[in-house]
Amino acid sequence: MQFYNEAKSLIKVNIRDYGMYIALFIIMLTFSIMTDGLFMSSRNISNLIDATGYIAVLAVGMTLVIVIRHIDLSVGFAAGFLGAITAVLLTQAGVPFYITIPIILVLGIVVGLFNGLLVAQFGIPSFVASLAGMLIFRGALLRVTEKTGTIIIKDDHFNAIGNGFIPSIAKVNGLNLLSLILGAILIVIYVYSELSKRSSKLKYNFEVVSKSIFVVKVVFVSAIIAYITWILAGYNGFSWTVIIVLLVVVIYHFLTTSTVLGRHIYAVGSNPEAANLSGISVKKITYIVFGSMGMLSALSGILFTSRLQSATTTAGTLFELDAIAAAYVGGVSAAGGVGKVTGSIIGAIVMASLSSGMNLMGIGISYQYMIRGAVLAAAVIFDVVTRKKRA
Repeated sequence: MQFYNEAKSLIKVNIRDYGMYIALFIIMLTFSIMTDGLFMSSRNISNLIDATGYIAVLAVGMTLVIVIRHIDLSVGFAAGFLGAITAVLLTQAGVPFYITIPIILVLGIVVGLFNGLLVAQFGIPSFVASLAGMLIFRGALLRVTEKTGTIIIKDDHFNAIGNGFIPSIAKVNGLNLLSLILGAILIVIYVYSELSKRSSKLKYNFEVVSKSIFVVKVVFVSAIIAYITWILAGYNGFSWTVIIVLLVVVIYHFLTTSTVLGRHIYAVGSNPEAANLSGISVKKITYIVFGSMGMLSALSGILFTSRLQSATTTAGTLFELDAIAAAYVGGVSAAGGVGKVTGSIIGAIVMASLSSGMNLMGIGISYQYMIRGAVLAAAVIFDVVTRKKRA
């Protein structure tokens, strides 16, 4: 009974964090039943995650932008434009892919810093500044692709980023052994991280959940990681897209939760004036966050261009809205100061799962847009209601 009461209280207090996981579980279970298990097939889950990659990395950056009370509407066409520049460098300039990728990432940082300059230095509202950027990059994308319309990329190494899978050193009952090993490593890292955080809190006499709740949580999350690993290993294993997204999540999760920079970002988001008075440079944080957003836009462009194996005139269309939706569904607050990188990834998967499940069920695209819009509205309403309760 004590376990039940503590679990109920924990979920109630942390409903923002746990709500999206519960929603994702319900969505996956519902579509799995309604498609006779097809939704949870190895092939579909692998394709779903790969198709989410370029939006997921944008959602990570967008989360931090919204946390500091700004928005960036330019990321979609920035990704499309930088993807087109990637194609030009690979096909027309003959630049090797291992040199092209760093160049594009640096260009992305420059693009992000330009937005940061407009917002931090000139005081232009981020909505207006990024809207201007969106129009500029839309025009730039059309300019780069106007001769051919589509730039076909034939570099196998580059195309493998969006379509390839990590090599299989062996097969165990038809499962990719290397993917199984990586999944086991992820579980070990997760368990070690949770034990380390719990030990640190106990050391400084911070409140922690009971051992039974802690064990249930660790076992539950580990089981989910193991199950997804098993599903992916049954197809072609982990794709390079999944590996890249995991690296982005791990790096940004560490930066936002375990560094001074992360604490400063959330301090600026919670109260910019107080942060400034306490010695935190709001301008510096704005530059860093927008520069980071630009780099992730470049990475998104690389992933999308690689997946299509070409650059097109429509690349980047609505990317920014999908990223914003993923961030809000993932628990970021419209008021700023609240939001997790891991939540944005879950949000991206939730939105992708809705699209995938509805496609499998043959639901028309018009209804799909309306349902996804309703989910986004529900997420924002949920944010407003929970903030009022805390107040």
